[in-house]
Amino acid sequence: MHRKRYLFLALILTVVLAGAGIASAQDAAPAQGPDGAQTAQPAPAMDQQAEQPAPILTQPAPAPVADDGGISGPFDLERCVTRALNANPSMTGIRAQLQGAQFGENSALGKFGPALKGTYGYTYYDRKYTSSNEHSDWVGSLNLTQPVFTGFNLLAGWQKSKLNKESTEAQLTNVELTLVESVQSNFLSLLKARMDVKSAEDSVARLESQLKVTTAFYDVGLRPKAEVLDAEVDLATAKQELLRARNNVSTQEAQLNTLLNIPIEAEVEYVGELKYIPFDLSLRDCLTRAYANRPDLLIGQKSVDMAQKDVTMAESSFYPQVDATWDYVNRGDDPGLNGGGAYSERASEYWTAGVGASMDIFQWGSDYYNSRQFAQVVKQMEAELENTRLNAGFEVKRSLLNIQEAADRISVAQKSVVAAEEAYRMAVARYQAQVGTNTDVLNAQERLTFAEAQLSQALADYGTAVSALYVAMGEKNLGLKEIK
Repeated sequence: MHRKRYLFLALILTVVLAGAGIASAQDAAPAQGPDGAQTAQPAPAMDQQAEQPAPILTQPAPAPVADDGGISGPFDLERCVTRALNANPSMTGIRAQLQGAQFGENSALGKFGPALKGTYGYTYYDRKYTSSNEHSDWVGSLNLTQPVFTGFNLLAGWQKSKLNKESTEAQLTNVELTLVESVQSNFLSLLKARMDVKSAEDSVARLESQLKVTTAFYDVGLRPKAEVLDAEVDLATAKQELLRARNNVSTQEAQLNTLLNIPIEAEVEYVGELKYIPFDLSLRDCLTRAYANRPDLLIGQKSVDMAQKDVTMAESSFYPQVDATWDYVNRGDDPGLNGGGAYSERASEYWTAGVGASMDIFQWGSDYYNSRQFAQVVKQMEAELENTRLNAGFEVKRSLLNIQEAADRISVAQKSVVAAEEAYRMAVARYQAQVGTNTDVLNAQERLTFAEAQLSQALADYGTAVSALYVAMGEKNLGLKEIK
């Protein structure tokens, strides 16, 4: 005890001296010259210190660089998806679940090793204890148990925990795919909303121009007041549509900020445009890739395997349980377990080792029906896996049909926009030549706006369908750049 105390005091003294030495070295550290070399700085005299003016800062101290949280610069579709996969809270949660599954596997593996248990206790007897010839009896013991055979219970438990970890990895992929589809869908909706704003602005500009022409004709008596009022009503309606379109853009930007874990009030530069990219995969190719890559199918298969491990664990009661044990016991009539009294050295301290087997012979069918119950769970999991497989095929087929439909709509909408632009140009020319009516111009303008809206909707639907198909195939195409 005294030796430990002296060592502890010596350690404290060493730490104190070392700290004092470091502090002294810092106080006496020489200054560095302009070239980086260390130069000695003699201490000025007291009168020189009084004559020296206070130093003047010729340059302001640099301001600390603000941390923008990694949101500077433009965000295209691929960068948005990458940011969401790294920063979205749902990814943090599923990664924590995966880490927990890894710990569970390690815990199940640890059950194969020996378990060490220690006990220490005191017992008072109303009459003198026969071994120690005292009323008091103190006992300390260690027990080491090594499972030898558990009816495959430990093995099945470890295999199940490993399957659970693999299933959680598949769930991580599933969450990633869901997040990718959500971000891509919202990004495409933002691009469509911006196209709608552009179309609404063009519509307002056309109606303002038409209102000026109609008003000029009315001022010289060539057109009635009713045409001016019609033009004003259509212009007001177009301005309302423009306001709704701009609000939709702000809403989509806020939604993207939320998915990317960016503050709602942050101004983020989202860049991109809706465009058509040919898609040439056949249904058979898509189904093959889906059955090979979809995480929900892997999760279903792991569920079947884990249910089978439950059956094995339930059937472990049909086998004997074999354990090897080692025990060490030390006892005495005082807390120090030093023997004493009538205790002999052999009686106060000893160890034993052995192997034992146990088995439940009859439980009135409890263990049998328990195993049969888990066997039915296996059939249930297999049926759910088959249902998941059927739904996977349907999702692939539906997404592929949506792609084909959207592609056809894009082709038709592009022709419709060209025709509507030409019809509007001709209606304006006829009206200015006094051979057409204001109603013809307003109708042509409305058809042009509607055609532009159809084109933007078809392009957005096409991109959304492509994104959904890749998710249905269990693949992540972050930027939707190449379709092959």
